[in-house]
Amino acid sequence: MSDVVAKPWGVLAEFESPGAILAAAQAVRRAGYKRFDVYTPYPVHGMDLAMGLRRSGLGWIVAGGATAGALTGYLLQAYVGWDYPLIHQAKPIQAVQPFVIVIFELSVLFSAFAAVFGMFVLNGLPCWYHPALKSRRFAKVGDNRFYITIETADAKYDPAKTRELLQAMCASAIEELEE
Repeated sequence: MSDVVAKPWGVLAEFESPGAILAAAQAVRRAGYKRFDVYTPYPVHGMDLAMGLRRSGLGWIVAGGATAGALTGYLLQAYVGWDYPLIHQAKPIQAVQPFVIVIFELSVLFSAFAAVFGMFVLNGLPCWYHPALKSRRFAKVGDNRFYITIETADAKYDPAKTRELLQAMCASAIEELEE
């Protein structure tokens, strides 16, 4: 029987309050860490700023989907009007007024699909596995517990210094995570 040694993935630190996790996130960012994440049972105001997260690009993805839907709606109807010319409601064949409803509906449909699939891509979903899920302590994230994970893949990661930083931030528990 071979003994498989699990590779270390990172460190998990538990904090008691939203203020403590916010201060810890700011300290981790100031220390130069880039590959860290924060897990809270509810949104903590100011966390995105503390972590140094930039604004989401989802709005641009949705706008692109809406534009693609509007163009699809217009071009589809323009092709049908050109290939099968029919006078409808006494309007010219390429009048825009009868096109508006289909253009609007397709822009809404395409933007909705772009929002859902763009959210999946930007959030890295589906994520079938995460090393933090092995931790019994992390299972309490829904019970008013706050956690930070720092990955070993981070350029600034040093096991001793990272543990010291988290202890200095008054982490109530620190646990090593394995892949």
